[in-house]
Amino acid sequence: MTYRRTLGEDESKQLLAPLGARFPRETVVDSAVAAVSAAESIGLPVVVKLIGPKLAHKSERGLVRLGLTSATAVRDAAEWLLAQRTTADGDVRLLVAQQVSGNRELIVGMIRDPQFGATLLLGSGGVAAEALNDSQVRPLPVTRRDIDDMIDRLAVRNLFAAFRGQSALQREALANTMMAVARLAEQRADVVSIDINPVIVTPHGDAIAVDALVEIDEHTAQQPPTTHSTTSLSSSPSGAASRVIPRHSDANMRSLFDPRGVVVVGASTHPGKFGFVALHNLLASKYEGNVAATNLARETVLGVECVASVDDLAPDTYDLAVLCTPAGANEDIVRACARVGINAIFVTSAGYGEADEAGHAAQSRLVALADELGILVAGPNGQGVVSTPSALCAQIVAPYPPRGSISIASQSGNFVSSFMNLARASGVGVARAVSAGNAAAVDVADYLEWYSRDAATTVMLSYIESVVDGQRLQAALGAANARKPVVVVKGGATESGARAAASHTGALASNDRVFDGVCRQLGVVRASDIEEAFDVAALFATAPLPQGNRVAILTTAGGWGVVTSDALARDGVLQLATLSAPTMAKLDALLPARWSRNNPVDCAGGETRDTIPAVLEVLATADEVDAVVYLGIGIQSNQARLMRDGGFFPDHGLQRIVEYHERQDERFALSANELSSRTGKPILVATELAVTDATNAAVRGVRAHGAMCFASGPRAVRALGHAWRWTQHRRLDG
Repeated sequence: MTYRRTLGEDESKQLLAPLGARFPRETVVDSAVAAVSAAESIGLPVVVKLIGPKLAHKSERGLVRLGLTSATAVRDAAEWLLAQRTTADGDVRLLVAQQVSGNRELIVGMIRDPQFGATLLLGSGGVAAEALNDSQVRPLPVTRRDIDDMIDRLAVRNLFAAFRGQSALQREALANTMMAVARLAEQRADVVSIDINPVIVTPHGDAIAVDALVEIDEHTAQQPPTTHSTTSLSSSPSGAASRVIPRHSDANMRSLFDPRGVVVVGASTHPGKFGFVALHNLLASKYEGNVAATNLARETVLGVECVASVDDLAPDTYDLAVLCTPAGANEDIVRACARVGINAIFVTSAGYGEADEAGHAAQSRLVALADELGILVAGPNGQGVVSTPSALCAQIVAPYPPRGSISIASQSGNFVSSFMNLARASGVGVARAVSAGNAAAVDVADYLEWYSRDAATTVMLSYIESVVDGQRLQAALGAANARKPVVVVKGGATESGARAAASHTGALASNDRVFDGVCRQLGVVRASDIEEAFDVAALFATAPLPQGNRVAILTTAGGWGVVTSDALARDGVLQLATLSAPTMAKLDALLPARWSRNNPVDCAGGETRDTIPAVLEVLATADEVDAVVYLGIGIQSNQARLMRDGGFFPDHGLQRIVEYHERQDERFALSANELSSRTGKPILVATELAVTDATNAAVRGVRAHGAMCFASGPRAVRALGHAWRWTQHRRLDG
């Protein structure tokens, strides 16, 4: 049985108009005679509609008559409309309204998302709104800045600028209507959706709403919805709504990431078992804390003499237990961990919430028990935890990444591995990494919020597939991103992806457009894929933040510069720097007459020994340049490699020229790094050799200085664009 009711157009407008929504002059009447009188009072031309609580889509039934310019036309239209009513329409009346002209239309609305609560929508409107599928969503509350951002991100935004003789949209008028929708949602919990379609933008730029529908839930009291502050949004481990952030003590999180000692529970001599792999990876990472293992047979595994039970361990020696044991044994193990002073456990075991109802029940019991005993439970059904500051690799899969300052939290263990593989390949290291598994007690929100307060972390990287408590995730993302950059990849973005996400994690994927709006509102970087996400995180970890959007491109060959400038134009927020006359004069003195004499700066093959460092210096120190993308490094070393491998090395003078080429590229890498440090501007180096030949002297040189060598100019530009957006958002937030 449904308890939702859609209000009539006139009732809906009566709720919204006092809150600031802009509607045309209009009157509701019962007869054709009254319609004529109302039209004469309003002023012709007018619109006449048949309205009623059950008439939600009037245009589709032809129940709207436009452009009525005479009393006769109004009377005829009114009589015809009244003749169209059916018994299914219920009570109907006539609405006579001022005719609003304009061929630019928007839709403004509100929905209550099951995860993120009330959300405001703005999109391309009219009868083709669904077909156009061009909209922006932001969770409430919203600010004027949010509204401007929503307008600016519409695909058809240029239509609402000055266009073909029509004035630009008066944003204040539209903002008033959007804020009215937001206020109604905030004031009344029984309002479950609002639809204002269309909002017509007149040739003079005014924004006037000509239709409105409000849907209410009659079983919900007419009172403000429950509000959540950003400092009190969470879920208790048992699933109750105790919304505290952070919800785990720093001491317990430290026990997980920086333990004094680690015990592998369920160690095995079989190299294919989790209990063997977990102990192997712990020892292979050269963990320097106390290491122990349990094994019912008291076997020696990888040189570690196992004890039969956790109870046999020395008390107050170990902070972390990695459970590689059957789910049925784990509750007794947790009790034993408490007895010996272990404060955190990572449960690799499956058979919990991802399995069936019995698994859900077992998971709830495990979390409740650990909570009672003061033990943090990571997992279950996770791959493990990595913490390079403690040389900790307590996980059941490879790899172990180089040390750095990127911290990873993921709902998918495979993507933890993917990010760490990219760290190994690029040389840009990781501080912390964890797979949340079923996230029974500690989820991605918890990890990100803690990382943001962790001195070893400068940037956070996350893969999120499904959202269980959207408002708590929103609060955690906001708190974390206010301190340090958060980069997110969201799975389940398409209908088929969402179905896959549901089967993989046991929870439904959240609406992707709402999630995107959350990220945009908070300034969180949302990347489209794993490689893009790592590129952005690597830039944050290794380069200065851009202080402007003006980019200079330096290339040793024209094509690279062209495709990179194309990528920059597509990005939408970066722009090619316009080089000043003094800068051009300096470049003219360094480059041959055939150089591009523009940005991108194409050296046209005219480089001498000192050209690249000198040109980089000119560009990096130019006031009109905020960032530099350097393309073409490594060409000389690539030729040097062929000379080494060609069968004639080291004779014929090859040894000398090979060493010279390699020294040059190493020198160019050093120059880029030193200039970036000195100027405080990002100088991004890009070459496909970063992925095709990691031994290339240029690639080695870039990485030796702790920088990211991007795989292409477009990838560098995409990362730079994200970094500039994040910097802008932080500035606006003060």
